Amino acid sequence: MEVLVLKIEDPGCFWVTMKGCGPYVVDEIEYKNLNAEMNQFYDKSYKDVDAVKPLTVKEGQIYVVFSEELKCWCRAVIKSIMYCTDHYQTECFLVDYAKYIFVKSKDIRVALEAFMQIPYRAKKCRLYRTKPVTLRIDFCEDTAKIVPAKRWDSAATRYFQNLLKATTQMKAKLCAVEDNTFDVFLYVTIKDEKVCVNDDLVSKNFAHFEEAKETTGGSADYQENQTLLNIECLPVKIVNPVLAFRPMVFQEKVPTNLETDPSVASSCLEETYQRPSTGLNENTASSVRSLHEERNFVFLSNKIEPSSILETAPLFDDLKKELNRKKILGPNFTESYCWPPVARGCDVVAISYEGNNPFLYIPPVLTFLQSGSCYKALPNRNGPLALILCPGWKKAQLVFELLKTYERCSRQLHPMLIILGQNKEETRSVKIQGCEVIVTTPYSLLRLFEHHNLLFCRLCHLVLDEIEVLFSDATEQVFTILDCYKKAIITEEREYSPHQIIAVGTCWNKHIARLIKEFMNDPYIVITATEEAPIYGNVQQVVQLCTNSERTAVLLKILDFTHDNLQKVLVFTNSVNEAEMVHKALRSNSIFALKIHKESEWNFKYILEQWTKKYSSGTGVVLVLTDDCMQSLGITDATCVIHFSLPSPRIFGQRLHSMSDNFCNVIEDSSVDQECTKARSVILLTESSACHTLGILRYLQHAEAEIPPELHDFTAKMLEAEEDKKFSRPLCAYLKTFGICKNRTVCPDRHQINLQIDMPQNIPDEVTRTPACVTIIPLHIVNATNYFGRIVDKRKDEYTILAEEINEYFKKSSNKTSVKNVEKLAFYGLCEKTLFHRVQVVEISPKEEENLFFNVKIKYIDEGRTSQVPSYQLLHLPARFQCLPPQAVEFVVCRVKPIDNEIEWNPKVTHYINHKIKGKLHEAKIVYTLGNTAWVDPMVRVTRLTDLKMSINEYNVRSEILSTGLGADNPEHITELQKLCGHLKVLDHAKNLEPLVMKEDTAGPENVSNLQNMSIQENSTENCHSSKITLWNNPCGGVAQTREAEDSTLPQRKCFYPEIKWFQNEETVTVKVKIASIADSKCEFSKEKVVFSACSGDKLYLANMELHQYIQAEKSTCLIKDKEAVIVLTKEKKGAWCKLLKSKNPHVSFDFEHWEDVEDKGPFPVGTKKLYCTDAVTEELVDSSEDSGTESDE
Repeated sequence: MEVLVLKIEDPGCFWVTMKGCGPYVVDEIEYKNLNAEMNQFYDKSYKDVDAVKPLTVKEGQIYVVFSEELKCWCRAVIKSIMYCTDHYQTECFLVDYAKYIFVKSKDIRVALEAFMQIPYRAKKCRLYRTKPVTLRIDFCEDTAKIVPAKRWDSAATRYFQNLLKATTQMKAKLCAVEDNTFDVFLYVTIKDEKVCVNDDLVSKNFAHFEEAKETTGGSADYQENQTLLNIECLPVKIVNPVLAFRPMVFQEKVPTNLETDPSVASSCLEETYQRPSTGLNENTASSVRSLHEERNFVFLSNKIEPSSILETAPLFDDLKKELNRKKILGPNFTESYCWPPVARGCDVVAISYEGNNPFLYIPPVLTFLQSGSCYKALPNRNGPLALILCPGWKKAQLVFELLKTYERCSRQLHPMLIILGQNKEETRSVKIQGCEVIVTTPYSLLRLFEHHNLLFCRLCHLVLDEIEVLFSDATEQVFTILDCYKKAIITEEREYSPHQIIAVGTCWNKHIARLIKEFMNDPYIVITATEEAPIYGNVQQVVQLCTNSERTAVLLKILDFTHDNLQKVLVFTNSVNEAEMVHKALRSNSIFALKIHKESEWNFKYILEQWTKKYSSGTGVVLVLTDDCMQSLGITDATCVIHFSLPSPRIFGQRLHSMSDNFCNVIEDSSVDQECTKARSVILLTESSACHTLGILRYLQHAEAEIPPELHDFTAKMLEAEEDKKFSRPLCAYLKTFGICKNRTVCPDRHQINLQIDMPQNIPDEVTRTPACVTIIPLHIVNATNYFGRIVDKRKDEYTILAEEINEYFKKSSNKTSVKNVEKLAFYGLCEKTLFHRVQVVEISPKEEENLFFNVKIKYIDEGRTSQVPSYQLLHLPARFQCLPPQAVEFVVCRVKPIDNEIEWNPKVTHYINHKIKGKLHEAKIVYTLGNTAWVDPMVRVTRLTDLKMSINEYNVRSEILSTGLGADNPEHITELQKLCGHLKVLDHAKNLEPLVMKEDTAGPENVSNLQNMSIQENSTENCHSSKITLWNNPCGGVAQTREAEDSTLPQRKCFYPEIKWFQNEETVTVKVKIASIADSKCEFSKEKVVFSACSGDKLYLANMELHQYIQAEKSTCLIKDKEAVIVLTKEKKGAWCKLLKSKNPHVSFDFEHWEDVEDKGPFPVGTKKLYCTDAVTEELVDSSEDSGTESDE
C-alpha cells in the first residue's frame, strides 16, 4: 500500500499514514470529517467546560487536546506531566499527526467514545527484521568487525531520512504487527527506480537481517497476524523497462517446492518456506537474498524442477552477468517454475499475480534463440523466429525496450516494434529483412500479414502477453493468428524445427482451454495465483443466501447427502468459537465430524490419520477448521469446501486449493462442464458478509458461476454506493474523452454529474447561452483529442491586453519582487524565457518547506499546463493582474477514438496533432460544457484571405486524426454525453427546488482546494457557489439530437449567488440578501437550511444556505424591500453563533455596520458576547481576505 511518512526517529521507529485500501487503512476523508466533528463539539462546549474536562490526567491515557500550531482539537496520548504553580503542563503525542507538543491543562478534554471509533492516522512502523549494526574494533587483535547493535547510529538514520526525502513514491508491504508497531518492507521510487529500503540499508552495511524466530501452532497472535497481513504490494508504474516488472530490486525469492508428481493421477500441493540469510560477514549479494519468510503456492500440470537461484537458472552466461549487473539476483517464485520449460522450448501457460511481467518469458526465450543450430532446418526466407503479441501499443513498447536492453548481451536478433494503423501505404513499406523477433499487437500483425504472406514461414516461438486481455479485447484476431501459426508448422519442412506457444497472464480465461486443446502440445501449466487454479480446475461454485441465524440449518441441509462416492468436506470458519459451535451442531445431528483450531486438544497428526482413513463409498467425513490450520494440514483431496464464514479473497483461493486433487484437467477432459466437476465450493452468504459481497460477485462472474438474482440486486446497490463515494472526485477522463469508461469498478474517478463541480467555468456567458462558433487557441496538447487553451474574444480579447500589461510591468527590474512565503493556491508571476505568465501554486511538498530553496508544483492558469519550478523564481503578482479569471479551458474533440480497442492515444498521433495545431487559432462549435471542459465538434483551422474577402478551411482536426490511420470513428461519444446529462431537470425557481439539491459532502476540502474552484471565486458574476446550479448544452449542426430532447433534459437559465450580509443578537440572526428590483421571490425554511430564490431582470438568483446551527423554522420570516431581502432567523438555542454557514462561501460576510450593536448588548464590553462575536468576525475577515478577488454580481 502507498504510504506518506509523517515523522522519522530512525529506521526502527517512524510514523506513516497509509493510503489506498487494506486491513489498516482508513480513507483520508474520514479523518477530515472526524476533525471537523471534534472541532465543532469541543468549540460548542464553552458553556459547560467542566462536563468535558477531565478530573485527573494520567500518563499513557488518550485525550483530546487543542494544538496552537494546528489550530484545532486533536486526539493525543499524554507522555509526561509537569506541575506549575497554578496549572500543569503536559507533553502530548498527537496520534493522527505524529507530533509532540506541550499543552496546558486548560486545553485538555475527555475523549468521547464516538471520536475513538477509527484507528489512529499515524501508524508507528519499523523495517521488518532489519536491525542496526556497528563497527567493533579489537585493538588487541588489530581487527574491525561489523556486529549487531542495540540502537541505530546517526549515519544510518541520516541516510534513511535522505533516502525517504529523495523519493517520489513510497509503498510498504505489511509483514507483522507487534505491540502496535507495524513491521514493513519499505519501497521507494527514486529517479524511476524502485528500491527496497530494507535491502538498501543492508547493502550499505547500515543494517543486517534478523533470523526468523520459530513459531509453534499455539502462537495465536503470530498466526492471526500472518493471516491478516497476507497482502501484496501494489504495482508501481516505472519508466525504466529494466526494472518495470521486478517486484524488488535487491530481492531474490527462493521458490518453494510446490509441484505435481506425474506418478499421481491428480495434482498435489506442497509448501516450503524461505529462510533469511543472517551472516553479517558475507558479501552484499548473499546477505540480501531471502528477505523474509514467505509462503507460496503453485499448481502444476506436469512436474517441473524449479530453478531457484540465478547460478543454476537455465540462462546463457552473458545474460546472467547482465542480470547481475542490473542487481537482479535471481528468478522470483513464478519465474523459477516458468524459466525451465520455456528454455527447453516447451509450450507453457503461466497464470500469476505477476502475469503482466515480461520477465516470465524474455530471459529463457533469449537463451533458446542463442542456439542457432535449432533453426537450420527452416526455409531460407525472411521472417521472424519469435513473435510477441501484446494487448496494446504501450505494453508492446515496454516489452520492446526490455528486449533491446538484454539483446545487447546476445547474438544480433534485430528486434522490431511494429504498430500499424489503417494506412495501407505505411503497412506496405514495412521491411522485416533480418528481423528475428517482432513485438506487435494482434490487429497490427494481421494488417502486416495482408502484405507479407510469408510472415509465419519461419516462426517458431509465439508469445501471448497478458493472455486474458488479448482474449477479452481481440478474441477473433488471436485465434486467426493461432490458425495461421498452426498451418505454418504442420508442413513437412517444419517437422524438425521448434514449435512453442507461451501464454502468460494474471487470470484464467475460458478461451485458454481451447488454446491448450487445439494449439498446444502437452503444455506446462503453471498457476501461482491461488484464486485462479480453482477456475482452471472447474470447481463448481454454489451460493446459498441466508441470514446469520439460519446458517447452521442451511449447513445441516447441505451435509444431508447420499452420494455414491466418498465425500470429504471441509467447513471453514473464522474463529474458534464459531468452529466449536458448528462442530457441536454437527455432532448433535449424528454427523461424523472432526475439528481443528489453534486451541483444539486434537493434534494435527490425529486429524490427518482420521482424514486419510479408508472409508466406504457413499459415506462422508467432515472436518471443521479455522484458516490458520489449513497450511499445517496440507489437505488436497477434499471434494467439497463450505465457507461458513467468508475470508479475504487470497485466503478464499487457498481454501479452494484443498480440493486440488479433484480439479478437472482441461487437457484430458473432452468437455469441461458441470457434469465432470468433482470439486464443489459452497458459499453461505449472510447479511454480515456485506464487505465481501462485491469481491465474491466478481469472482463468481469470472468463474462464470450461477449467481442468485438477490446477490445481483444487493451488489448493484453497493456499486451505486461506491460510485457515490467518488462524488467529489474529478470526472473520469475516459468518460470525457471517449464517452465510456471500461473499468468503472476500479476507476478512482466519478462517472456521474456533480453540479457543484461541473457548472461551466472560464467559458464566456454568451457561449453557454447560444450555440455559436468560437475562436480557440490550443496551447497545451495532452493527447490527440484533449487540449488546454483559451477562448479568444473576437471583439476584445481581455487576456491579450492583460498579457501585454503584465509583460510591460515586469520589464522594470524594480517590479520583479521574489516571493518570500509561498502559499498553496496563491497566484504569482513567473518568467519563462522572455515572457511572463500568471501561475498558481497547486502543491508544496511538506518535506520541501523546511529548505531555504525548494521546488513547487505550479499550474499556468491561462494555458493549463503544469510544471515544477524553484520557489525563488515566483514573483509577486499585483492584485490588478489577478482580477481576470483563469483563461485555461480543456477542449475535447468529439466522435473519434483510438483504433483496436485501445484506451490511450498512440504518441505518433499526439505528436502529429501537437505539431499541427499548437498555438494556432481555430474555429470550433462547443457541443457541451461541464466544469472547465468544453466538447467541440467540429474544430477547424480557418485562414482568412482579407484581399479576396473569403476564408479557407485548411483542415478539420477530427479528419486529421482519422487520416493518420490510428484513429477510428466514435459515433456514440455525444450520445453517451447526452445520457450522462440526460437526467438533469430544468431549473424552475418558482416551483419545486428540491430536485436540484445535491449531496451534502460535495463541498468537501478536496473541492475547495480544486484549481477550478479558484476560478469560480475570481468570477462571481458568472458562477454560482450554491449546490443548486444548472448545466447547459450547446447543440450544433451535425450532432444527432432533437430540439425536444434538449428542451426536456437540459437547463435553459443560469443562476447566480447573491451577495449576503449577516449579523446577530442573542435570539435571532438577520440575513440581508442584496438584490435590486426583486421579483418572484421565494424563501423556504427548515431546521438546518434556508433556500432563497428570486429574479431580477433577466437574472435568476439562488442561495442555498446550510446553517451552522439549528433554527425555529416556523418563527423565521422573510421581508422583501427595494434593494434587498431581509431574512430573520429565530435561533433554536439562545447564544452567539461563531459563523452563519457550515461551509465557507465567498459571497457571505459579516455586516460590520451592526458590529457596535452586538457589542453594546452586554453590560461588560469584555464579556462572553464580545468574545464569540469576535470569533465570527475574525472568521469572516479571513474569508474576506482569501476571496478578495471576488466581484459581486452588482
